[in-house]
Amino acid sequence: MRQHLATITIPTAARGLVDITQRVQDQVAASGIADGLANLFIRHTSASLLVQENADPTVRADLDRFFARLVPDGDALFRHQDEGPDDMPAHVRTALTAVSLAVPVQGGKLSLGTWQGIYLWEHRRQGHRREVVLHVLGQP
Repeated sequence: MRQHLATITIPTAARGLVDITQRVQDQVAASGIADGLANLFIRHTSASLLVQENADPTVRADLDRFFARLVPDGDALFRHQDEGPDDMPAHVRTALTAVSLAVPVQGGKLSLGTWQGIYLWEHRRQGHRREVVLHVLGQP
């Protein structure tokens, strides 16, 4: 059994989905692990991870619009606004999605479906430097 641990730093420009599939795949390849499991964890409370459609960008835009309706910035319901009107909504959006993912590795590659990609979802209006910790465990 072999394991590989890496931290991937991802700069985000603004709210939205950032495709990190290739960066994760590069680390899986560097691990030398052929068959196993890739675990990803984002070290933030206002951004999340998800596996989503990677062919049609309107899917990602629709997700952004849905969350804007579901958890609007500046909602009077929220008292926590230490970093602005998008602060608490970003935390809620993270709570509704995921901060960790597990993706099987087969033949040294992520076992994603044809139309799947791994995304970091920035929930704040301004960009940030986000860190994703990747742990790959398996057989060479």
